[in-house]
Amino acid sequence: MTTSKLSDTLTISKVLIGLWQVADLERNNQKLDPLVAAKALHSYYEQGFTSFDMADHYGSAEEISGVFKQTYGLNNVQLLTKWVPSPGAISPKQIQEAVKSSLKKLQVEQIQLLQFHAWNYADPSWLDCLFGLQKLKEEGLIANIGLTNFDEAHLNMVIQTGMPVVSNQICYSLLDQRAAHKMTTTCLANNIKILAFGTVAGGFFSEKWLHQPEPVINEALTWSQMKYKRYIDAAGGWDWYQSLLETLDKIAKKHQVSIATIASAYIKDLPAVGGVIVGARLGVSAHIDENKKILTLTLLETEREAIKKVLAQGKTIPGDCGDEYRKPPYLTASGDLSHHVKEIASPYPTIKDASGKTKALSGTSWETMAGYSRAVRKGNRILVSGTTATHGSHLIGGNDPAAQAHFIFDKIEGAIQSLGGKLEDVVRIRIFIKDISQWEAIARAHGHRFAHIQPVNTMVQANLIGEEYLVEIEAEAIVE
Repeated sequence: MTTSKLSDTLTISKVLIGLWQVADLERNNQKLDPLVAAKALHSYYEQGFTSFDMADHYGSAEEISGVFKQTYGLNNVQLLTKWVPSPGAISPKQIQEAVKSSLKKLQVEQIQLLQFHAWNYADPSWLDCLFGLQKLKEEGLIANIGLTNFDEAHLNMVIQTGMPVVSNQICYSLLDQRAAHKMTTTCLANNIKILAFGTVAGGFFSEKWLHQPEPVINEALTWSQMKYKRYIDAAGGWDWYQSLLETLDKIAKKHQVSIATIASAYIKDLPAVGGVIVGARLGVSAHIDENKKILTLTLLETEREAIKKVLAQGKTIPGDCGDEYRKPPYLTASGDLSHHVKEIASPYPTIKDASGKTKALSGTSWETMAGYSRAVRKGNRILVSGTTATHGSHLIGGNDPAAQAHFIFDKIEGAIQSLGGKLEDVVRIRIFIKDISQWEAIARAHGHRFAHIQPVNTMVQANLIGEEYLVEIEAEAIVE
């Protein structure tokens, strides 16, 4: 199969051309000529590549793609973009303006796939963004909604809440196998495709790096190279990476293709993968003929096993998919989030009273009706009220106890963040479960979030208020 069906309205190539390097080419305020860049895109189209992936923050990538589509009068291209809003509250008007901006740059009336990224799950404004995008989808401005850099717990939360998404674009490569487990299982169960980026590791999966000395991360490298050198370090180090390159080189020579082709073909054929995204440095390098070979190449099982043997000698990238953009170690070009966001906004408003207490309010109607705060800080102690999976008028997580629990832990983390603490400051958790037969799913969600913290914890069965709520949780933190 050289194509992949994401939905009834969208079929894409199994190899997509990624335009993130437009931002790198323009990083010194040298904007690319859109007509010249569009011509470079057309050279890919002429060789059968019809799917192009970009984002609102990839320099002028959207504008170039719009010029490309209109200049050559193409109707059989798929222009996939992303919306990556800054952290903090986003109004419905801002959501609409962001989508209309992409529509204008792409010169289209409907975005074929809009992929959404959230910076901080503890701030529930990311849910407002998705609900807002769903409304614009119903109005016809968006054909399909996807996610990007979502971990499995929050992908499942979105699914269980009833928000239809068709894809999750994540780093998935020979260096980064995090998606091979729970993410793949969840995607297969819900007919969601993984769009894999990073398969050629910013060019590190190449003959030119074989038997070469280890480079230093500095501005002499491209942004992609700075980023993926950090991945190499986290995945096993330069010597391990060289052994992986040697294995790939042997297989590549048998097939008379490049190391990069082998690295991408391996990921292309994994379960749930809808496509691999290979970067294009427009006007600088193309590799079009070699990229075409990814579509038709199928590795022998003995070759896949040889690669797996080397991978087993490496290390697992920390955390879950997308964590590299949310918590240390930040596997980004700069090694932090300085190129991406200025600051992480406080999830909830706070009020300080005359007694010295600071209160965080999540805005539920119950807080106003019953006269309580989501959380209160006095001195270095933070107490968080019993919390359910409520956001505005929405039940988050549907009938899935783990999804409800994960959202509650998000709310608890958001309240603690708003009062100057962090999840690692939690010392006590109390969990109240409606149906005790669901205890294990909720306990596993707690383990996922608190295994490295290990607060004291009590779990009991309780007759909760509200038929739809499966679990209620309260917490206590001490800020050191």
